[in-house]
Order: sequence, then C-alpha cells, then structure tokens
Amino acid sequence: MKVSNMYSTRTNNKVANQFVIKGDNATYFQSYNSIIVKIEDGKTYLDEYYWNYSRTTSKYRSSFLMENTKETEKKIKEGLYILTNLNG
Repeated sequence: MKVSNMYSTRTNNKVANQFVIKGDNATYFQSYNSIIVKIEDGKTYLDEYYWNYSRTTSKYRSSFLMENTKETEKKIKEGLYILTNLNG
C-alpha cells in the first residue's frame, strides 16, 4: 500500500490528516482516522456515517472524487455510489 497526503488546491501544500491510500485492488480517501471513500472494481463506496461528516471532510472528499457534494448526493440517490460501513 502507498499512503500520500492530499494537497491544498489553494496553496499546493500537503494537507494534514487527509490521505489517499492506494492498494493493489482499491483506492481509499481517509480523513483523520476514518475511511470516507473506497473505490474498488469500478464501484465507489462511501462510509454511511462519515461521508459528509464535516466541512473539511466534504471539501477533500469532493476533491478526491472530483465533484461537488450535490453531485455526490445525486449519485448516491441513483445507486451509483453505495453507502456502507467502511470503518466497522
């Protein structure tokens, strides 16, 4: 696995506590100690509790997915994103 910090779009500096984790079969976005997004086999999973937990989490989740929260909500409603417990 490879872990890297996300970068600020404003300053291009590393952002503390916001990580992209790349494994052999999946890519994850982690905010602080919680997995927020998992992408595996062409499917996107969002943690049902933490996916929209805070302003900071939402900001970097949106950056990771390259879309805004309204687009994410639409994809959840359409069943394109799966809400599940990623931190159990």
